[in-house]
Amino acid sequence: MSYLENIRTFVRVYELGSMSAAGRDLRISPAVTSARISALEDHLAVRLFQRTTRSLTPTAQGKAFYGGACSVLDAVDYAEAQVTDLTENPKGLLHVAAPLGVGRRLIAPHVPDFTTEYPLIDVRLRMTDRNVDMTAEGLDLAFHLGKPADSNLRIRKIADVARVLVASPAYIARRGHPVDGAALVGDGHDCLNLRFPGASEFQWRLMTADGPQKFRVAGRLESDDGDVLTDWALAGQGVALKPRFEVAEHLASGALIPVAEATPPEPVQMACLYTHRRHQDPKTRLFMEFMTGRIASAIKAAESVS
Repeated sequence: MSYLENIRTFVRVYELGSMSAAGRDLRISPAVTSARISALEDHLAVRLFQRTTRSLTPTAQGKAFYGGACSVLDAVDYAEAQVTDLTENPKGLLHVAAPLGVGRRLIAPHVPDFTTEYPLIDVRLRMTDRNVDMTAEGLDLAFHLGKPADSNLRIRKIADVARVLVASPAYIARRGHPVDGAALVGDGHDCLNLRFPGASEFQWRLMTADGPQKFRVAGRLESDDGDVLTDWALAGQGVALKPRFEVAEHLASGALIPVAEATPPEPVQMACLYTHRRHQDPKTRLFMEFMTGRIASAIKAAESVS
């Protein structure tokens, strides 16, 4: 088993590009991480990484070993999954990613119920509004709003999510009530944008009488956290484009008001993303089945309230 753990550690160091990052991911100390890599190198009689004080780079031997190492781990995971199916006692570590708003409101509240029902499964929930690389980041499952960039991933649709353009009464009193997307652009409204390094969409796609159109909006404030945009909208700093379920309570209370309703945003798809190999793992299937119904129900309930 120690050799297998050495291989597992090597794969995470290779994928994350850092001993310390791999150690944190595996919940082992930097000393243990380094010792496992050194033991593997001694066993293979090659250097797998070139190390300096500032960088760690796989050698040609390390690059060659990575593919086979992944195949070994995949085979072990698959074999364990078959045993798990037979024993009906799913266990192991599940890596899940979700957008911040989705994770906080729709997934995290149900994780304790899942781990109570399946006490041998440990869940690591990573929340970020940026696009994630499932393979490089070692994810079993990712929840996603919108169209995924990687067409090789399998998709399990959960629901179509309505979106809405919102602003606070104070902002509307100060800047006026935009009636459509053209007003957002032409009247120079402050629009609150969700942006992060590598983001590809910098325009709002709105429904018009002539079909979907993109509007190049601008504003003084941007963030990579959707909840920050909601807070700024509540503070009267601008217009935000939000999934309706994320702002349902604020719409119900009147703290936020729909704007530009003549050109509403297109709905987006909420889905689970996974690779073909991950879907073979029963704990991945169990988590997906457990969450999809709850998420769909929560979205429907929130949209009905607002």
